[in-house]
Amino acid sequence: MSNTPIGVLALQGDVREHLAALEGAGATACAVRRPEELAAVAGLVIPGGESTTISKLAGIFGLLEPLRERVRAGMPAYGSCAGMIMLADKILDPRSGQETVGGIDMIVRRNAFGRQNESFEAALEVRGIEGGPVQGVFIRAPWVESTGARVETLAAIDGHPVAVRQGNLLATSFHPELTGDHRVHELFTAMVRAER
Repeated sequence: MSNTPIGVLALQGDVREHLAALEGAGATACAVRRPEELAAVAGLVIPGGESTTISKLAGIFGLLEPLRERVRAGMPAYGSCAGMIMLADKILDPRSGQETVGGIDMIVRRNAFGRQNESFEAALEVRGIEGGPVQGVFIRAPWVESTGARVETLAAIDGHPVAVRQGNLLATSFHPELTGDHRVHELFTAMVRAER
């Protein structure tokens, strides 16, 4: 891969952790807050945080339409937790005025696993990731209610997809950036390299 960086949408959420995980996966990473910064990256991570806040800030910063255009044009993107919600075509229970970038033909349910005090960890077999289970950290996490035919489920809990892929788009309900295990970010970095 050239030195074209992979961006992390840096409006709200665990931005530093994703930047560190991408660097740990061998990528060059940078923060993205403005449309011109988005235009300069080869792929984008949308971090966990608060999906309604990320949606509103993306609008305020003039990033929502450029994000949609880049995703439609084939830019690889990876969303964790709130980022999964942002990449969903539909939200089952959206907050008033909440918008998504879209791109993955799925319906997600916000906070599906419960509130903050019901956060948990689980060892997950993730299709496409070798070396044993991935430790999933679930914090007010969404799950996928349903998917279209082109969406591949990579991992599930109790029948609910928690890691999915559609073409150049990857999404997880959980936070791999909090564990020190960079394999999900390695998978995404490989997706970006393959696209370039």
